Amino acid sequence: MTAAHRTDTRTVTTTQGKVAGARHEGVAVFRGIPYAAPPALTGRFAAPRPHAPWDGVRDSTVAGPTAPQPERNLGAIDMSPYFGPGWVPGEDYLTLDVWAPDAIHESQGQVRHQPLPVMVFVHGGGFVAGSTRASLYDGTAFARDGVVLVTVNYRLGIAGFLDLPGAPRNRGLLDALAALRWVRENIAAFGGDPDQVTLFGQSAGATLTGAVVAAPQSMGLVRRAIVQSGSGLGAFSPEQAARVTRAAAAELGVAPRADAFDTVPDARLVEATARLGGIDLRTTTAYDPLLGLSPFSVVADRQPADAIAAGQGNADIDLLIGTNTEEGNLYLVPSGAYATSTPADVRATAERSHPEPDLLVAAYRAAHPEATAGQLRSAVMGDALFGAGSRALADAHADRSSGATYSYLFDWRSRAFDGLLGATHTMELPFVFGLDPAQLRVPAALFGPASPPPDLSGRMHAAWVGFARTGDPGWAPYDTRRRATAVIGRRWAVREDPGSEVRRAWER
Repeated sequence: MTAAHRTDTRTVTTTQGKVAGARHEGVAVFRGIPYAAPPALTGRFAAPRPHAPWDGVRDSTVAGPTAPQPERNLGAIDMSPYFGPGWVPGEDYLTLDVWAPDAIHESQGQVRHQPLPVMVFVHGGGFVAGSTRASLYDGTAFARDGVVLVTVNYRLGIAGFLDLPGAPRNRGLLDALAALRWVRENIAAFGGDPDQVTLFGQSAGATLTGAVVAAPQSMGLVRRAIVQSGSGLGAFSPEQAARVTRAAAAELGVAPRADAFDTVPDARLVEATARLGGIDLRTTTAYDPLLGLSPFSVVADRQPADAIAAGQGNADIDLLIGTNTEEGNLYLVPSGAYATSTPADVRATAERSHPEPDLLVAAYRAAHPEATAGQLRSAVMGDALFGAGSRALADAHADRSSGATYSYLFDWRSRAFDGLLGATHTMELPFVFGLDPAQLRVPAALFGPASPPPDLSGRMHAAWVGFARTGDPGWAPYDTRRRATAVIGRRWAVREDPGSEVRRAWER
């Protein structure tokens, strides 16, 4: 726990105690800083509580444990840069990493420079996997561009999102809010401005970001938000969540209550999580927003987009929101399902996500008359998971918020899997984090043999930094009349209402 004072470390004082981070080429990195007490001490199914203070200097030069989680397998593709190493056991896993410029000096506890914008990233992984240890979440470029970056671990799977009588709902979401409160109290010591916090997330982390924005508890904690391939319509209803709870209880042979689940070791909860996939969550009033790809999501009586439309939550922040043009490919291409898709598969996907599946399929066939069954299936899946819910959230925010709304569509195509992977889910992440283009070809399974445009990473990263700094990513804002959207790829252009051919089918 205690780090020796070395010339290659920097020590910062937090409300719980001192932490020592590693310094390298102008960037200071602090890993595994607790923002809440270990769940093993305070209750795995309880709301997060403050971490106890510590004596001495806590060593934050090495990565810490991760939340209990099963292996996440999407087929013949190496997703370790995205998911990280998986479960690294240890009690103190409600932690965050901080990346900050190192040219900061303190005098009597006061930072002697203009406070910097702060960006807080919430990872994806289907609400069951992921951590701050994933290599894609390297914050060096943010720190070098004058941003204090924070990446957050939170409870996953059964511990984080199973809806249990006797336990607070959405414990993983409560963890994210606790991390934001830690940022509010401590980030000035790292050079950050607690009044200039941008929360951003991707996939499950983006849906969590939308849920945070819709939560009244986020008032005063977030100034701006970025939703990357998430959904404002991605929450489970209580009825859907109860179906998962019953299945988990039957799998474990325990009563569907928090006290009964609390007797089950983490390892068994993880094993059960891996066997809960594929539950049909369609009800008389709702469709499965995750199409069976994950048994967990945020649970809410009202979807985040609907809450924002009603003027609830922290609606008056600035919002940047978007998706990728071929989101569904990740779930079909590596497994071989893309190449073997049939018209029946296309309709089955539509039926799982829409009350009028034939109408929906007809809209996609009209919009893409030359598309294969695999392309149509991917397009329907991508909009069911991310596109329709992102458009709903963008429209709600643009209608009701005094803050600005911006939209993007990422369309740089990876040439992996003989060119089929394309602009799929997660493909924008390395560009947002400003990774060197040479790094984007490793592993080849994810990025393919073709090199991206040399300026794409720097330009996209700069847009995200610009939004965090000023609220403007560099293109026209979005409204419900023009729906201006920046198309980001080999060329950048602003288009009005991309996807309008199928928008009306989803709205209907």
